[in-house]
Amino acid sequence: MDSNSLQAFVTVADNESFSLAAEQLFLTQSAISKRIALLEEQLDSKLFDRIGRKVSLTEAGNTLLPQARQILRQLQDAKRSLHDLQGQVSGNLSMAASHHISLHRLPPVLRRFTKECPEVDLDLRFDASEIAYEGVLKGDLELALITLSPQPHKQIHAQKVWDDPLRYVVSPDHPLAGKSSVSLEELTAYNAILSGSATFTRQIAAQQFSHPELRLKTAMSTNYLDTIRMMVTIGLGWSLLPDTMINKDLSVLNVDAPPVSRQLGYISHKERTLSKAAQRFIEMLEANSGT
Repeated sequence: MDSNSLQAFVTVADNESFSLAAEQLFLTQSAISKRIALLEEQLDSKLFDRIGRKVSLTEAGNTLLPQARQILRQLQDAKRSLHDLQGQVSGNLSMAASHHISLHRLPPVLRRFTKECPEVDLDLRFDASEIAYEGVLKGDLELALITLSPQPHKQIHAQKVWDDPLRYVVSPDHPLAGKSSVSLEELTAYNAILSGSATFTRQIAAQQFSHPELRLKTAMSTNYLDTIRMMVTIGLGWSLLPDTMINKDLSVLNVDAPPVSRQLGYISHKERTLSKAAQRFIEMLEANSGT
């Protein structure tokens, strides 16, 4: 059983497609099929059901998948450990950052890291926190800088770097803008513009409206906070936005409720040995904590 066959298996399983797996691994579809066939022959088990264009894991495939991920992760760790014996901070660092962190928190850390560690081949993606989270959980990413999940997975190590207070905001000409105090009940009478229901930020915001009598009137949702800010500034509704995004085009409401805050930080897989590049990046992140 070789690592190339296992990588092909995991990639097909993730994409539910032989053709997409081939594109991702820069191989032909026939090469992917041969690797899967070899693996099935070695294990004496069928790993995929192919019905029309649909590709799905068999019971044997589902059993193999988490073990294949672990084997590939251990191989990567072994290569990294041998490379790190050289003592130089180099090699590859695969990482993702949420759009908000990329714009408002990451630049000074990233600037310092690229200057001090020019030998590191940085593979940086910009994804929603939830997508980056899955990337770390599956072993595709070494680090992710995200809004931390209110309910982290048992295999995820999460470390807060920044507190990110959220404020209720409206446009200056919104009916609530001139009030000295606003209740949660009053907010529910107006359109809310919030992050998507599956996002960590939405889960945090929704906790204040968990009472059965408080039903949010969500007019629109998007995962891009800058888009939400734009829609609020033109009067389409109220929202919860980070302090770092509030400007003169927004009015902050004095809401009669406990403060809302989210935690921003980094996550890694507990079973993964971090490279020297990742460790150095974390050191710089933590030095930047609170700023």
